[in-house]
Amino acid sequence: MVVRKNLKNKFALISVFNKNNLNYLCTNLNKQGYKFISSGATGNKIRDMGFKCQDISKITKLKEMFEGRVKTLNPLIYSSILYKRENKFHIKDFLLLKIPEIDIVVVNLYPFKKYSKEKNYDQVIEMIDIGGPSLLRAAGKNYKYITAILNTKDYKKLIQNLKKNNGETDLNFRKKMAFKVFKETSNYDKVISNWLDEN
Repeated sequence: MVVRKNLKNKFALISVFNKNNLNYLCTNLNKQGYKFISSGATGNKIRDMGFKCQDISKITKLKEMFEGRVKTLNPLIYSSILYKRENKFHIKDFLLLKIPEIDIVVVNLYPFKKYSKEKNYDQVIEMIDIGGPSLLRAAGKNYKYITAILNTKDYKKLIQNLKKNNGETDLNFRKKMAFKVFKETSNYDKVISNWLDEN
């Protein structure tokens, strides 16, 4: 089992539609030394619960645009998620950015399937999640270093793994979570493509 070395500053990017168990997640991540990055309603919820939370716009220097359609889609965010922690060239480029190093990405997707039964076509279109799957896929691709959490049911497993490994996750756990990400986002896209075909 491979365990990541401890980092001085650990950051979790959290952007969730389903805010169930968010207090449990933040409380326990905070106990493990994690700081929070978020945006929009999730960021406000985290702050309302009494935790400090850095807004994504503070990192990107860009406000949310187009009624929230563009929040996390930014090269700086993906640089933090995708760079290889053991590659000297990646490290050099990343340090020049002077941004937080994201270790955990917690995202659950807009419930498209639930809203696909609605008669308002434009409302259904807005339930096609773009930023969420992109963040998860980036984190899943870089599972050697990054933990991607898609399902609220995995919050407890995440915390247990962190406790087991002194505040970090092990490679086996990260790979398992990456598998879930690509499986679920694939199914998500299939539901959307079927709906578009039918409509």
